Amino acid sequence: MISSISDFKNPFFIGVAGTGMSALAQYLKGIGKEVSGSDRFFAPGVYNETQEKLEADGIRCFVQDGSGITEATDLVVCSTAIEDTVVEVQKAKQLNIPILRRSELLALIAASRKTIAVAGTSGKSTTSAMLFDILEYAGLQPSIISGAGLISIIREGKIGNAKVGAGELLVIEADESDGSIVQYKPEIGLLLNIDKDHQEIDELLRIFGIFKNNSHRFITNQSHPLAGALTAGIANDFSTDNKHHAGYQAIDFKQEGMEIRFTINHQLFSLHLPGKHNMENAVAATAVAHQLGVELAICAAALKHYEGIYRRHQVLGRKHGVWMIDDYAHNPVKCAAAIAACQPIAPKVVAWFQPHGYKPTKFLRNDFVKELAAVLRPEDEIWMSEIFYAGGTAVRDISANDLVNDLKALGKQAFFVEQRNQFIDTVRPHLDKNTVLLLMGARDPSLEQFAKESWEKL
Repeated sequence: MISSISDFKNPFFIGVAGTGMSALAQYLKGIGKEVSGSDRFFAPGVYNETQEKLEADGIRCFVQDGSGITEATDLVVCSTAIEDTVVEVQKAKQLNIPILRRSELLALIAASRKTIAVAGTSGKSTTSAMLFDILEYAGLQPSIISGAGLISIIREGKIGNAKVGAGELLVIEADESDGSIVQYKPEIGLLLNIDKDHQEIDELLRIFGIFKNNSHRFITNQSHPLAGALTAGIANDFSTDNKHHAGYQAIDFKQEGMEIRFTINHQLFSLHLPGKHNMENAVAATAVAHQLGVELAICAAALKHYEGIYRRHQVLGRKHGVWMIDDYAHNPVKCAAAIAACQPIAPKVVAWFQPHGYKPTKFLRNDFVKELAAVLRPEDEIWMSEIFYAGGTAVRDISANDLVNDLKALGKQAFFVEQRNQFIDTVRPHLDKNTVLLLMGARDPSLEQFAKESWEKL
């Protein structure tokens, strides 16, 4: 029976190269555990960057054949995507080794620290990274377990999604998509927003309500009606408009190119990031940090140096007058926000999107069309390639081209290029000298490589 992180010493991760799993593996290694793991992407003689960085951190990596699990293994960790038929799960059961899901282990880790859990359907990774940077700049030596790589940590040669600090504070992302958020009982629960994503609104409200009740202190977004209704006290909350007042008010937003400026409670903030959604992320992080004793001026100074996270509005560069930006946006609100953030940069935005999963795309079809149609200017364009298929028994009863045709019917400039490797050659005549080319998509591990190849071909 595993009831705390002191109950095991030699954990083994099935699927250790995944973003969520690699973060937990690195964290446990950082607190002194003997960590090992396997992944289906590991193969003898085949280079894998994640494997290289894990091994450099002292985490032993194996092919996914069961050889890494031994009598010394006292815990096996796997994500919900790992089925019971996998050979390593079978071996763990034969050896009577306890098995925990990723979220269960994260809940145990969270219980061992003074944890700030960042929740919401959009902005969790960016807000977590901003909060971590503020706390670190303030000298509080925090830890983080994130869903994305922080550039500041990547510069240290790490994957970037985890770091162990000497202080008592731990920043984590609390995921609502699989309902695991209800397992966390944080010192501070932060709720950014509630939008239809993986689940219907009623179910999200139920889940986030439990999260609120499980949090010792709760902070939410008053400028988002659904989130604001869950307030535990407006003085602790934040807002980004003049209609909804809160203890932390962000106003006077201005964007010039890639820079944004605004004030929070009369303190000026400036960030090298575009978009109003990043002001919202920044005021959320600031509200938490200030309630942990960090002065607003320190928060502003920290965020002035904030470097961002991987594939979150990551600027790849400018070539032939075209800015190329890579973003993790994958639900309707995130995609619309990513496009809106690009619009002040250039008079034309050409956005490319690869939806992920047939079931999620069908579930969100009308929402994608509504949000994209509302944000696209007459000169802007949206391009889509076929839905990313991760395997399994999904029913292929929808195509990205269905969304494109829906948008065309509304008079929007929408285009379908089934194979994404043909996208740059096909879109090239549409790229004027003052254009932003925005790439969007998630869940597909090859998207980072696709962005690099697209930049080279541009």
